[in-house]
Amino acid sequence: METIDLRRLVIRAFHVKDVVLSDKFSFSNNILTINKEFINDLLDDPLIVKVTIDVIRPGQHDREINTIMDIIPMSVKALGSLGEGITFTLTGAYVMLTGVDEDGRQMYEFGSSEGILSEQMKLGKAGTPGEDDLIIHVDVLVKGGLPYSRELPMAAFSACDRIIQEVRLELKKQDAKNADEVHEFYDRIVKGGNRVAIVKQVAGQGAMYDNLLFPNEPSGYEGGVSIIDLANMPVVLSPNEYRDGILRSMV
Repeated sequence: METIDLRRLVIRAFHVKDVVLSDKFSFSNNILTINKEFINDLLDDPLIVKVTIDVIRPGQHDREINTIMDIIPMSVKALGSLGEGITFTLTGAYVMLTGVDEDGRQMYEFGSSEGILSEQMKLGKAGTPGEDDLIIHVDVLVKGGLPYSRELPMAAFSACDRIIQEVRLELKKQDAKNADEVHEFYDRIVKGGNRVAIVKQVAGQGAMYDNLLFPNEPSGYEGGVSIIDLANMPVVLSPNEYRDGILRSMV
């Protein structure tokens, strides 16, 4: 059967062997450096009281954490828009966002996951780090004494995304030929073939029960539009847009 290629997405993966907290952002020789002082810049949001960053290494998962808000890959568009072109992504290290407010309220909607990390998260599953992966733990303390509304968890997501954005800027500087893995994906039409649509039902009720679409960067926050603000209307996405992180779950 005749095929027509609509979009080509190339994902180049750079593997992280170590994460270091220092006074700058950089990625060189498979070492990711995080500027630990950058957290001071995040306090310009009046809803953010404190942000802490630490690195959780393999075998260090028996520790107390606040509720897990998200596990976030670090990816950036090197060329083109979401769903096509070239994406650079990091493997071997992922960001874990946790959050709580000053009154001790955990940032969750239906069921919280605060407690011992090894008991609250199953490693090596779809959407979670592997046993040997490094976890960049970003914990956000938001302002207390306020009604629990979308603004509180979204402030935490935004603060975390600002940190990841600095990593994205360093990742974007990498030479494509130094990627550890290269994967190509095509959106294709097969003339005379079956027409298939996959329907995915996503949450859209409020606070931590939300999804973002069309962020500026893969799996990003900035520029994203809440499915709630879209009135939970159906949205058509291509397979490569979905693969490239155009839908960001906030649950």
